[in-house]
Amino acid sequence: MRNGRMVPTLTIYTLPELNHVSTMTLPKFEFPLTFRWISNTRLVITKGLELGLREIPIATGEVVAVDLDGKQFRYLYGYDNFRSSTKGDRYGDDYGYGSVESESPEKNTNIFLGTYLWKVNSTSLLEVDTITASRRLITSLPYKNLDFHLQNNGFPRFASGYDDSNNMTIYRRDESTGNWNLLPESVVGRRYFPVAFTPDDQSFYVFRSEKGEPSIFYEESLKTGSRKVLASDPFEQLNIMWTGKPYQPFGVKTMRGIPSIKYLDEQSSYTQLHKLLSAQFPGSVVSFIDFTDDGEKLLFGVASDRDPGSYYLFDKKLGTADLLFSTLEEIDPTQMAERRPIQFKARDGMNIFGFITIPKNSDTVSQKLPMVVLPHGGPHGVRDDWFFDIDAQFLASRGYAVLQVNYRGSSGRGDSFVEKGHREWGGKIQDDIVDGVKSVISQGLVDAKRICTFGASFGAYSALMLPLREPDMFKCAIGYAGVYDLEYIFEEERTKSRKSTAAYFERVVGRDKEQLAKFSPSKNAEKIKVPVWLIHGGKDEVTPPEHAKRMRKALIEAGNPPQWTFEDDEGHGFYDAQRRKDLYIQLEAFLKKHIGK
Repeated sequence: MRNGRMVPTLTIYTLPELNHVSTMTLPKFEFPLTFRWISNTRLVITKGLELGLREIPIATGEVVAVDLDGKQFRYLYGYDNFRSSTKGDRYGDDYGYGSVESESPEKNTNIFLGTYLWKVNSTSLLEVDTITASRRLITSLPYKNLDFHLQNNGFPRFASGYDDSNNMTIYRRDESTGNWNLLPESVVGRRYFPVAFTPDDQSFYVFRSEKGEPSIFYEESLKTGSRKVLASDPFEQLNIMWTGKPYQPFGVKTMRGIPSIKYLDEQSSYTQLHKLLSAQFPGSVVSFIDFTDDGEKLLFGVASDRDPGSYYLFDKKLGTADLLFSTLEEIDPTQMAERRPIQFKARDGMNIFGFITIPKNSDTVSQKLPMVVLPHGGPHGVRDDWFFDIDAQFLASRGYAVLQVNYRGSSGRGDSFVEKGHREWGGKIQDDIVDGVKSVISQGLVDAKRICTFGASFGAYSALMLPLREPDMFKCAIGYAGVYDLEYIFEEERTKSRKSTAAYFERVVGRDKEQLAKFSPSKNAEKIKVPVWLIHGGKDEVTPPEHAKRMRKALIEAGNPPQWTFEDDEGHGFYDAQRRKDLYIQLEAFLKKHIGK
């Protein structure tokens, strides 16, 4: 903690004793986004920037390297090189973004770094010595924002990305000429994403979707292009379970309800190990994180709907698993609430999935439960899952059932499902949530007269749209770091300054002013008759504070002044620990006042 704020650090311990080795601290709001061991003593770290508690830290494109004892620090790539350079310096062109693509197959301390310059339409792959910071150009393409996919031998075989219109493009490199060729639609289909190569580099693993359905997981021959289906699911994009190096798939996991696992090879030693460990943690999900290079030790995690998660080190020779640490260790899983998967049909017949969190011991209570509807953010590229959810567990601990709906537009079910939510932010997305509420009510579990809605980011937008759409269903609404004026999105600085951002919003909300006004809570405040609480940060760069100010002004003019919490120095979600605590205290009081307990 520093002045009430959590300070992101990277701390290194010995295993399994957890003896402290070193702690590295980055400047204020900077975050060690990813780290990669490239030797037993050296790490490569990518830096991120925390915009707020409610937003995943964004990558800055800066890459650094350091020894585990904090020595031999090297700034490998990023705009600090640009800022500190003088004309003629070798790093004078680092006005760009870097991402670590792979380690060198030579087992040295080199890495392969994908880079692109912000003012130039090109992407380059560099081999970088993490000790000296010297660089060697491997290849480049005249397109920006591409990711490279390297074979085990270090040959860059594919490069994929999105153009300014957010259309996916993928290139394949010819080994004999070194030329990059755009893959035709007949090969790519709607989505085509290579994820790893077989140990002999003769084939690769790829997710492919023909028409926007959930991607099928294939093994494809580099020479012939023939494909073998490894796994698929009609409703969901699968999560792959990987072996140790060289990484190979041994199972797939579905996430739409309680996670289920399908093993690709029942005889695999990895399958047998996963089954063995899973049997020791009934009701939880075991996830392999990584193996030591010799395969003798495994770091794995265990988590569930009631357990935030713990991490263990398994020793194959000894057959023992040592507990290293637990996330949110003061949480007692036995006192947490159950998260039950739900499924229902929306009014147009579409299958929709979600979760309802039930307060502990609610089965012994004779009266029906009050409920909070908690829409997720996004709305696209995000979904709720079965695992421990802090907001849902907090609300359940106060006696509320909590409904979370993976409405159309949510991730995990393929591009077609995401696109069904485009230009439907205030339409069918809200229909799905309302239909989920009706489905839960019909089961007799909750009190239809005591329902409130609370959400953050896009969830805050939904929290205000829902009582606007269904004034008799909801008794109060809470919007945290929300977007409330869809037309104003196109006036925001990020939209005006980035073609890809403007193209994205044109795709997902459209430019029809009549519909934008219809789907904007701030333009329809007179229809919101319930008590409202608005929470926002003055430095929010994701949903600028102008949204909250317009929503507040509109509610006041409509004769329904909202409860108002505004902190000038907070971003997209409050970061200060005391303020977050105060918000939960106020949240409990607000809900108790309007829908009881």
